[in-house]
Amino acid sequence: MLQPLREKKRFVERAAFAASAAILLLGLGGCQTAGTSDITGSLGEKTETSRAADPRRELEGSRDRFRANPRDAEAALQYGKALRATGQKSQAVAVLEQATIAHPGNKALLAGYGRALADNGNFQQAFDVLTRAHTPDDPDWRILSAQGAVLDQLGRYEEARQYYSSALKIAPEEPSVLSNLGLSYLLARDLPKAEEIMRRANGRTDADRRVRLNLALVVGLQGRLAEAESIVKADRPVEEAAADVADLNRLLSRKGKARADAGKLPVAAAGRSD
Repeated sequence: MLQPLREKKRFVERAAFAASAAILLLGLGGCQTAGTSDITGSLGEKTETSRAADPRRELEGSRDRFRANPRDAEAALQYGKALRATGQKSQAVAVLEQATIAHPGNKALLAGYGRALADNGNFQQAFDVLTRAHTPDDPDWRILSAQGAVLDQLGRYEEARQYYSSALKIAPEEPSVLSNLGLSYLLARDLPKAEEIMRRANGRTDADRRVRLNLALVVGLQGRLAEAESIVKADRPVEEAAADVADLNRLLSRKGKARADAGKLPVAAAGRSD
């Protein structure tokens, strides 16, 4: 009787770990500013923005341009991005879906639509759309990396790493791809391997804030909290360093809560026949 409960507890803990780590991988949170949504694997877009930027102002401007000409593919793409940046994920999907219907061959729109679907948790559909956003004879490393990130969300880690490998052949040592690869190992609970790859990513001169925070996260998950904080604070202005530490601690506490909740589930479920 005890053995099945122990096995179930281990299963639920693994699921909780994956769920908490999944928060990080694609930046799916509805964060309104350049906060925790930037501490993520990349969907192939440049996300290094100023904390002073106002995404709602960007939203208003792009909405006005879109409403002035709803059939303008670029206006629809920018409006979809702005909706995603302000956490309006389902609206972004709706706008970009209609745009891809009007412009079925537009690769940039397909890529944007696929990313919006991933943001919204429609992972299999996102993968299918992203596959249409480039061709084998003209592959896009950003989309290959985004496809890998989506596959990681589906639990297909080995397959995801093949996409990262293909992306790295086109863009060697690209930090955003390496960061995605590291997070793939994090999701699979291989933290030492995740740290090794994250350090490669963070060692690049073109690594952005999110890569550094991902490295700190992996270090922090291994219990080295002081080292994790020193990573995020290195060479940063005081206010930005404090904000980054707060983001890191928020994610670490989220992971801890997920594991604590997982520990309670087998007890509640013990009397069930399934």
